[in-house]
Amino acid sequence: MALDAAKKTEIIKKFSRGENDTGSPEVQVALLTNRIQYLTEHLKSNKKDHSSRLGLLKLVGQRKRLLRYLKSKDFGRYTEVIKALEIRG
Repeated sequence: MALDAAKKTEIIKKFSRGENDTGSPEVQVALLTNRIQYLTEHLKSNKKDHSSRLGLLKLVGQRKRLLRYLKSKDFGRYTEVIKALEIRG
């Protein structure tokens, strides 16, 4: 997998609300975005890998749901996450 422990802890530190926060929507969206970027690059060179493509679509849907939840609960944090991850234009 593309996400090693050091990279994961770096992402968690950047987007967490507190010291032991690993499950907030912001952290989950950041980790999903990293996996989505990795799979996107993988699929550029492996065009016939349909099982990874389905996994990518599931991850995108999960991130979309988390972003929708975050937008409804805390719009300020939502905009910060969007800008930090450069998700939407």
